[in-house]
Amino acid sequence: MLYNVHTNFLLVLVSCSCLNAENILDIYNEALENDPTYKAAEYSYLADKQILVQGRAALLPSLTLSGSTNWNEYYQNDELQQEYNSFSKSARLTQPLFRLDTWFNFKRSKSLTNAAEADFGYQQQNLLLRTAELYFGVLRAIDNLNAAISEEKAIKKQLDQAQQRYEVGLSAITGVQEAQLAYDLSRASKINNEGNLFSAREALNALIGREIFSLDELGDNLSVSSPYPNSKEDWVKTALENNYQLKASFLRKDAAKSNARSAASNHLPKIDIVGSGSESETNQFNYEGFEINGQGIPVPSVTGRRNYAIQMSIPIFQGGAVSSRRKQAYSQYNEADENSLFTERRVIQEVRSQFSNVVTLVANVEAQQQAVISATSALEATQVGYKVGTRNIVDLLQAEKNLYSAEKNLANAKYDYILANLRLALAAGTISPSDIVEINNLLK
Repeated sequence: MLYNVHTNFLLVLVSCSCLNAENILDIYNEALENDPTYKAAEYSYLADKQILVQGRAALLPSLTLSGSTNWNEYYQNDELQQEYNSFSKSARLTQPLFRLDTWFNFKRSKSLTNAAEADFGYQQQNLLLRTAELYFGVLRAIDNLNAAISEEKAIKKQLDQAQQRYEVGLSAITGVQEAQLAYDLSRASKINNEGNLFSAREALNALIGREIFSLDELGDNLSVSSPYPNSKEDWVKTALENNYQLKASFLRKDAAKSNARSAASNHLPKIDIVGSGSESETNQFNYEGFEINGQGIPVPSVTGRRNYAIQMSIPIFQGGAVSSRRKQAYSQYNEADENSLFTERRVIQEVRSQFSNVVTLVANVEAQQQAVISATSALEATQVGYKVGTRNIVDLLQAEKNLYSAEKNLANAKYDYILANLRLALAAGTISPSDIVEINNLLK
């Protein structure tokens, strides 16, 4: 099997059977059983496995049995003269001896079955990425909502302080108005993030077919590093060897080539070994002087035949249909060749893009971590300045927004980094359930 992942999945199921928390490993294991997209891909693979069986069957002997029984009545001048049963049975055994078209069709069925297996292998891998994307989509929405709530609370506090300062004559009405504007915008942002969270949860619920109430968060022990190996071309080489979409594309190209050769072989002779046998029995009454109670005596008549032959057929002319099918098949092979080239280039592009994306996100996470530190220091300094009167309410509100924005951006950068690594592994064909286990260990 191209991607025997069922054993790995079973190990994952066993490893987490003692856990009760809603973590990414639990969600993934449930998706294996309940995700309609994955289950449909599995049944499609099981159906396509039969293509090989059907292709091989055309090369094997075929045996046909038939039989019949007939009731016969013979009339003369509208008077019944005879009535009797007759029985017959026959068997025919055919073994293809020389059938190049059937042989190439068998090779085509092998390639198509392997291509279906590769497609299913990709769907198995893609489920890992889809689970992570939906899981972190919910966490991302939760973080964004929490940041919006915190921002709203902080701005509401500043709004109350601005109103108090205005009432005692320590500030102008513009400070209250600016704080009110910031508060209204924060409330609108919170409402929008609530809607995003609802949508993200529903998307995850649809994956496993039930409602999820809580998820484990990403812990603080995530360490970022450049991809290994740290060479874009090494990743491309790995993808060309392991990417399942590319494997499926090449296998379909092979299938199209075998189909073209099969169509071309239709001009050649077809030779079969054929053996047949038949036997018939007629229980016809004899009226030549022998009677019992006015009825003739039934005299069974049994005849049989055996026939053994080598049969050959050559299509001489079929209105141009054979040549037309050959041309059609070779055009389809050329189409499959171009499709495989397109898939190869797309895979190379995807690997290079995702490699660059991971490298960029490593720097982005580090920059966002420093941005949080800087935003925290800036807020503390602004708070002190506001108390002593060197900073106004606008400066304070902006400093608080900067901190919440930096914290949100850091969380998003971490999620992006994790998902970019998974996308790179998927493009390279190296993603596996162990990646989900590693991510699960980062949760708290």
